[in-house]
Amino acid sequence: MGLRIFLIRSDALHFAGALTLAAFVAGCAGTPGPGEMNDPYEQANREVHEFNRGVDSMLFGPASKGYGAVVPDPAQRVIANVANTLDLPSDITNDLFQANVGDAAINSLRLAVNLTMGVVGLFDAATALGLPSRPTDFGETLSVWGVGEGVYLELPLWGPSTSRDATGLVVDFILNPARQALPYRESAVATGAEIFSLLGDRDRFSETVESILYDSADSYAQARLLYLQNRRFELGQVEAGSAAEDDAFIDPYEDPYAQ
Repeated sequence: MGLRIFLIRSDALHFAGALTLAAFVAGCAGTPGPGEMNDPYEQANREVHEFNRGVDSMLFGPASKGYGAVVPDPAQRVIANVANTLDLPSDITNDLFQANVGDAAINSLRLAVNLTMGVVGLFDAATALGLPSRPTDFGETLSVWGVGEGVYLELPLWGPSTSRDATGLVVDFILNPARQALPYRESAVATGAEIFSLLGDRDRFSETVESILYDSADSYAQARLLYLQNRRFELGQVEAGSAAEDDAFIDPYEDPYAQ
């Protein structure tokens, strides 16, 4: 599965547009029903999955345990708060793309409160004031626009995804307003905060992640099932009270500090 990290900074906005177009084309097939898998590239995906397992076993897993052992929990919380605050401009942008004015207002208030009362995002003052986190992404925006899920993909160093979510991932990274506004040095520091936040998440959820990756009879099939169940649940594509909803998986990389 691997940690979800992109280390490449790019201004190739036309590339994001091309990928978005590809997602629209891929989405023409629609979204599979609950429990259905659209995985025509399974063999290639399995090879990437094995690569990700190896990287996690040799690098990300040990690094996350070292991070958890060396960095005190309060410091980890501060790093996670900074990373979450830096994601808020992207959340607000996607809320507006989705015409979700309510969440855009809440996330805008969260950004203002955490930048001021939260001392430039070091503390999550917004949650303490009753403004809960409302994260979103461009993959969800594409879903709101009617783009289908597309095919299942396992991405190197990232893990389970779909063609729609992979497109959203690249667009979010390239068009993140915070990244575009920050000078290169400050942007690198911001990227570092996000990486350390992910290491903390990998350490806190190590039991769940390692159960999927190393204890499953077929870790690829298990990771694929859990990702698709959880993502469809997040996007409201699972009917309330259904068996799929009861089995909905909580993302092991979800930020534990988000409220």
